[in-house]
Amino acid sequence: MADKFARSLYNAPRGALRLALLDTLLPEMLTLHQQPVLDVGGGLGQQAAWFAQRGHAVILTEPSGDMLARAQDEIDAQAALSGHVRYVKAPLQKLAEVAPGPWPLIVCHAVLEWLGDPHAALVELSRCLAPGGQLSLMVFNRDALRFSNVVKGNMQKALNDELEGLGKGQRLTPISPLTHAQIDQWCEDAGLVIEHVAGIRIFQDYLREPPASKAQHLTLLALEKQYCRVDPHWRFGRYLLYTLIKPSELPPETPL
Repeated sequence: MADKFARSLYNAPRGALRLALLDTLLPEMLTLHQQPVLDVGGGLGQQAAWFAQRGHAVILTEPSGDMLARAQDEIDAQAALSGHVRYVKAPLQKLAEVAPGPWPLIVCHAVLEWLGDPHAALVELSRCLAPGGQLSLMVFNRDALRFSNVVKGNMQKALNDELEGLGKGQRLTPISPLTHAQIDQWCEDAGLVIEHVAGIRIFQDYLREPPASKAQHLTLLALEKQYCRVDPHWRFGRYLLYTLIKPSELPPETPL
């Protein structure tokens, strides 16, 4: 589905808005000091390139050979990024074998919702994270998907909570959309702490008409930036972006 993702997400206004918001939010939500980065399920490489441009050494893992090849072509075509990214064809479930870490910074954006067991995946990510490390996690928001279906008139579907995609054909509705409540509970299970949260595309997906001019696009972007971390607005985001921290190990108690 590399063509579908490229065409429908990243070469479309919603993809451009998502990347613009991440460009603003990542420096705000992460402590960055050119530490090495593991980009899990890095897709077409946009996020790996973003970190490489800022001096990070990146390992990009991706199970799709087509996606990985496109990412490598795009990134390696930029001379300034040559040598900053290493490419590994592997699913998240194989991280312990191909990139065990521990890592000071892991990025996993729009991956968990495509897995049959996203809870186990978050536990695996925590295992690969160093004590004191940061996990930048972005997931497809089930609650926003329900709201969007009602706006579109799919009220019975929303009432029945039949929101998952089937994982067939060229549909881009994930098979495991997630709620904030799930992430909150699963972080506790995985030994992670939520430090920051933001909503990505909290207004765009509910517009009756798309922006018709550059000025309207800029106004929409300004609205998204202004409210993406404000409660309750962030809860309506099509994606939820988290900074998760693995607490540093406590020193052993000194005997009295």
